[in-house]
Amino acid sequence: MAANTTDTDTGTAPGTNPGADPGAGATEAAIGYEQARDELIEVVRRLEAGGTTLEESLALWERGEELAKVCRHWLEGARARLDAALAEQQRPERDDR
Repeated sequence: MAANTTDTDTGTAPGTNPGADPGAGATEAAIGYEQARDELIEVVRRLEAGGTTLEESLALWERGEELAKVCRHWLEGARARLDAALAEQQRPERDDR
C-alpha cells in the first residue's frame, strides 16, 4: 500500500485540487484532470456513437457536464499558478541594504 504523501509544491495530497471549492462536489474533489478528461472523451464517444436510450443519453450528458466542469476548474487553477509564477519571476529584486 502506498504511503500517504503530499505534493511538495502545493502541500496537498496528490490528485487533489488545491484550489477546489469545498462545496464544489464529490467528483471534483475525488478525481484529477487527466482522469476527468479521459472519462469525458469516453462519454462524448458514446454519445456520438448513438444507440443509447433517452435516459442513458441524458445521464451521459449530465456526467459529461460534470466532467467538463472538473476539467475547467483544474485548468483555471493551473492558469492561476502559472500567472503567479510569472508575476513572481517579473518582480524586481529588492536590495534591503
